[in-house]
Amino acid sequence: MTVHRKSRQRGITFFGLIFVGAVLAITGVVAAQVFPTVLEYQTVVKAVNKASEGATVAEVRMIFDKAAAIDNISSITGGDLEVTKDGDKVVVSFAYQREIHLAGPAYLTLKYAGRSR
Repeated sequence: MTVHRKSRQRGITFFGLIFVGAVLAITGVVAAQVFPTVLEYQTVVKAVNKASEGATVAEVRMIFDKAAAIDNISSITGGDLEVTKDGDKVVVSFAYQREIHLAGPAYLTLKYAGRSR
């Protein structure tokens, strides 16, 4: 009497491996293009918080433009800022978007918005 064991093969097929590799590669390329925009957003928030120390709209925009020149912010300028007063505190708001070309007619649009503390 011979006992036959049915051993199941485990693992991933070659085509499955290629598919997973392609998905990981595409995700990595998109993440590598999104990461600099997130860093720029954090820099914009820092510059806006610094600019909110200004007393007038012109001063706020001038402070932001100086910080933008130092930190190489290119997505937004001092003229794009919305400056309001909340009581005796200056509040600076901003909104902008960045587009990242993916392939052919496909773009990834990132919308950023924020305000000073």
